Amino acid sequence: MVALTFGIAFLIIQVRAEKFIYRRIKQIYDDVALLESSSLASAPITTDMKTLTEEIEKFAQGKKVEIDTLRIREEYRKEFLGNVSHELKTPLFTVQGYIHTLLDGALEDKRVRRKYLQRAAKGVERLIYIIKDLDLITKLEIGDMHLEQEAFDMIELIRNVFDLLEMKASKKGISLVFDMDYKEPVMVYADREKIQQVLTNLVVNSIKYGHEDGTTEVSVENLIKNKVIVRVTDNGEGIAEQHLTRLFERFYRVDKSGSRKEGGSGLGLSIVKHIIEAHNEKIYVESVVDVGSEFSFTLEKAPAA
Repeated sequence: MVALTFGIAFLIIQVRAEKFIYRRIKQIYDDVALLESSSLASAPITTDMKTLTEEIEKFAQGKKVEIDTLRIREEYRKEFLGNVSHELKTPLFTVQGYIHTLLDGALEDKRVRRKYLQRAAKGVERLIYIIKDLDLITKLEIGDMHLEQEAFDMIELIRNVFDLLEMKASKKGISLVFDMDYKEPVMVYADREKIQQVLTNLVVNSIKYGHEDGTTEVSVENLIKNKVIVRVTDNGEGIAEQHLTRLFERFYRVDKSGSRKEGGSGLGLSIVKHIIEAHNEKIYVESVVDVGSEFSFTLEKAPAA
């Protein structure tokens, strides 16, 4: 009789304890269910504490990664908005200053009027340049950029870019050269206009940050059977290693002093990266401070005629 009573009492206590534990654990699952897309919330409820602990730890680790990612994105968003604001307000305030000066009386002086209007026009041109680059990079990022791919001679394209930038380079005494004498065409298959923009941006950068009386050298080499690699090398000031991973971000600048003496929209390298990636190709950078930098990108060879 005692044994029976003990057995019944044990069963009652066990059932109540299991219900109590189940309710508590179900509450944990219900709380987790408030967080959308939780794999834990949709899993079968387990009362095995070891399994539950492992699931909770796994869930918490996943959420930590998500939170860290969101935090990084938020910091990037704030930095990007700050950079956009800085890039736009500089020419805007410049234009505003010249116009206000003219309205305050300088308009009557023909010499001053012409000079200030010319400077204001340059500020407007800079604004248009930045906005056009922003529009282009937005299209590239959302995949709304149609490539007009064709076969063309990469050597001829490089010569054209050299001709366009010869005067800009000569102002700093920088020589634009090939690494060798290319007697035969190197035919590639890509969007000629976009690749010219890539090459122009890279050469312009090498001129901006190159030392006076320096050299910008371009080479085209066979990489594998159906690929070539184009290298743009300079002996300029170089880039510190910690900046290399962020170099292709929008508005990222190595010089944090706020100086904009070199001009540009701050979007050139980001545009370069997106154009090359739109071709399903790769871009690389190597640099050593006070030695120089090398930017290189791959292109597909044109099919043999």
